[in-house]
Amino acid sequence: MEITWSDFEKVEMRVGTIVEVRDFPEARKPAYQLVIDFGKEIGIRKSSAQITKRYHREDLLDRQIVAVVNFPKKQIANFMSECLVIGAVGEEGDVVLLTPDFKIENGQRIA
Repeated sequence: MEITWSDFEKVEMRVGTIVEVRDFPEARKPAYQLVIDFGKEIGIRKSSAQITKRYHREDLLDRQIVAVVNFPKKQIANFMSECLVIGAVGEEGDVVLLTPDFKIENGQRIA
């Protein structure tokens, strides 16, 4: 399905830094609870991410990631997810996070 340029512009993807990582045993599928800093304009957001196959908690701390920040909040078990972390999904459901090549300012928009 094709979308228009104006459709794409509605999706607000931003760079943020993971500042906290917690296990999420209440989730149906293995996941972490992430706290992500998107800078002054957007601030701190939380997300549930099914990235436990490739990433350990300590590897995620201080890592910059890309996330969609303008979706509505979503209740996942006892946790409210406020953004969607973006990654490529492999054949076995393992997710590889999309990250910038260089350290950049939190909140930078993806174009």
